Amino acid sequence: MSAPNKIVLPTRQLASPLVSLLMELKAGDRIRVTQTVRVGAKKWTITTPGAFRGLNYLATGITTDRVKEDDVVVPTVHFTKDNGELASISLDEHSVVERN
Repeated sequence: MSAPNKIVLPTRQLASPLVSLLMELKAGDRIRVTQTVRVGAKKWTITTPGAFRGLNYLATGITTDRVKEDDVVVPTVHFTKDNGELASISLDEHSVVERN
């Protein structure tokens, strides 16, 4: 899995320390990922430890054939949970990734 040269969000910015950490991580490094999940008016925080596998972009878009500039790309962290499950999270400005 190849890592991007820089990490950007389509409309927001990630904190500089997070970007620096993500660029330094190597496959197998232990990480702890914390994200805030919101469904309707309810919010809760989820923290999951695991082993870093890689970082790349998830390209999203609508289901019709449109110009490439219409696509939205989000940085995605791939890791293996301690139970062996492969996991991926899309980063937002509230995401926290720490060395574990």
